[in-house]
Amino acid sequence: MTVTEGSPAPVPMARLEALLTDFRPAPVERWNPAHCGRIDIIIDRNGDWHHEGGRIERAALVRLFATVLRREADGTYVLVTPHEKLMITVEDAPFLAIDLVEDDRSRPPALVFATNIGEAVRLDCDHPLRVAGGGPDAPFIPYLTVRAGLEARLTRAVAADLADRAIVSDGRLGVMSAGQFFVIGDAGMATSA
Repeated sequence: MTVTEGSPAPVPMARLEALLTDFRPAPVERWNPAHCGRIDIIIDRNGDWHHEGGRIERAALVRLFATVLRREADGTYVLVTPHEKLMITVEDAPFLAIDLVEDDRSRPPALVFATNIGEAVRLDCDHPLRVAGGGPDAPFIPYLTVRAGLEARLTRAVAADLADRAIVSDGRLGVMSAGQFFVIGDAGMATSA
């Protein structure tokens, strides 16, 4: 992957493997406290977290908040603990996929994405892709399911890398990962680019 000025450095495969085993989100699906209100936290389109208008600079704090983030059935986002549930604002997706590597040591081979919060996500049936846009007037914007309704929007560079790996199968454009074919568009997208 080519790194352009201002883009994050690629994550080595060994680091991704460590992330796959080290990252442990909290069991938020088991916590159901009463709704306590709203907190002035915003996750912007760039994946930056803000509190009361100021960007949260401490990566460890952002990562901690990310472990207790949950998407509710109504589409809202909350930070949840066993005793509190506070609604926050998410402008697009709460996370960004900032790098992509192929783990050809796994059988079958799989694509692994690194997120901006230090999480690695293997593209598989539990973590599928969703594509927004892709039409003549809409940009191609892929999203990866990270966990329990939480998604990572692929950065432009990662989306381009994904598109470069795409193949055509049964008239659909997509990628193979973990033995599954994930559709990212119609075969016509491959010829119109």
